[in-house]
Amino acid sequence: MTGDRGRDVFADIVPGRAGEIVRILIVGAGAVGSYLAERLSTEGLEVVLIENDEGVASGLQERLDAMVLVGNGSSAAVLAKAGAARADLLIAVSNSDGANIIACHTARQLGTRRTVARIEDPGLREGVDALGVDVVIDPGATAATELVSLVHRSGVSELIGFAEGRLMLVGGTVKTSSGLVGRPVSQVRLREAHWGWVLAAVVRHGLTIIAHEDTVVEAGDHALIMVAEPDVEKVLDLLGLRTGRIRRVAVFGSTRLAELTAGGLLEAGFQIVIVDEDAQRCIALSGRYPKAVVIRGDPTDPEILRDLDLSDEDVVFALTGWDEVNVLSCLVAKSLGAARVIARFNRLSLVNLLTDVGIDGAISSRLLAASAILRFVRQGRIHQVATFSDSDAEAIEIEVEQESDAADRRVIDLDLPRNVVIGGISRRNATFIPDGSTVIRAGDNVIFFALPAQIEETSALFARPT
Repeated sequence: MTGDRGRDVFADIVPGRAGEIVRILIVGAGAVGSYLAERLSTEGLEVVLIENDEGVASGLQERLDAMVLVGNGSSAAVLAKAGAARADLLIAVSNSDGANIIACHTARQLGTRRTVARIEDPGLREGVDALGVDVVIDPGATAATELVSLVHRSGVSELIGFAEGRLMLVGGTVKTSSGLVGRPVSQVRLREAHWGWVLAAVVRHGLTIIAHEDTVVEAGDHALIMVAEPDVEKVLDLLGLRTGRIRRVAVFGSTRLAELTAGGLLEAGFQIVIVDEDAQRCIALSGRYPKAVVIRGDPTDPEILRDLDLSDEDVVFALTGWDEVNVLSCLVAKSLGAARVIARFNRLSLVNLLTDVGIDGAISSRLLAASAILRFVRQGRIHQVATFSDSDAEAIEIEVEQESDAADRRVIDLDLPRNVVIGGISRRNATFIPDGSTVIRAGDNVIFFALPAQIEETSALFARPT
């Protein structure tokens, strides 16, 4: 910890503009809190991370460009020392719903302008606005919704809506049969000129490559393509993804995410098999989901999975609380014939390895929580923010202001950083995929892709000069 003991850490900081989020407190240094601290401090914001575990706090202080304060984030004394009186935003993402609510309540009493709390228990959400919680996030419910949507389009790892769903960001692993493989993007665009699409980025062995006309895609790349919603199926064809019918979904585990996902899939009309090795949880699951087949067994056991008779009409979601179990069970299921296998993960360092070993996709409720919070932090002209499990790139939907540097200029004439690409534009009731000759107008919503170091610079292009 740095700074004077007991002194408001923001005391000497020049105030930001009214409504601007500059000073942020984060309570809880788990996967969400530490990820947000690293991401937001990289963008030049003043961040204080509060963590009760001294060992965890010490390790984070060595690698983060942010202050890490040891203490109880629900304590008025700790929050006062962290600078709650001058903070623009408090983000409470500890593992305790109650502690997150108390932290928000206390911070608001001390003067913090806005608060966000992670609350997973639906019974605790009613009336929290009166306790000082402005925004509630439930990463588990968000992750379950995303998993259910992915089943409807086989082979897709991301399906993210922008411009109120009229533009879609489609992600998937490029197959050897893909028309993208081995050719510069410019050649492929000429051949596919009858419909509009933009290859925004590819992730290759953990490295994010923002795509340009000379980018050459390889089989096995994780590609992110922006397209108008009616053309999503064309993207699947372009990537070489199978579009066969999904007959059944096997859910491994009995975590909250597993239960929410199973419930959503049943409501959507899919056949469901749940596999968990705890007898009591299996009995409970059978009572809650009578239409599902519940099997007691180890999801990493080949004999258990062989009895499922997995085929190319089956999808597997490994959603236990253990990364190792999820990875191993996915590999076993894939070897036994499952069409697609998707693993839940907690350790962000693990995800870059998953596609290289044959796992089709990964999901992290913590990263989804971070996306929701980043959208709130960048509120105002920014309408949407998306982050990705295997990349530090972001997709941002931003409104173009009058007199901004971008207004009334062609895309090709913008002084965009190298690691930035514009993927879509929404203008009044029209949405379209731009090319270099497209003229950007004030009032447009522009969707751009960028690495963290270029986000602030690029956002400024679309803002009115101060």
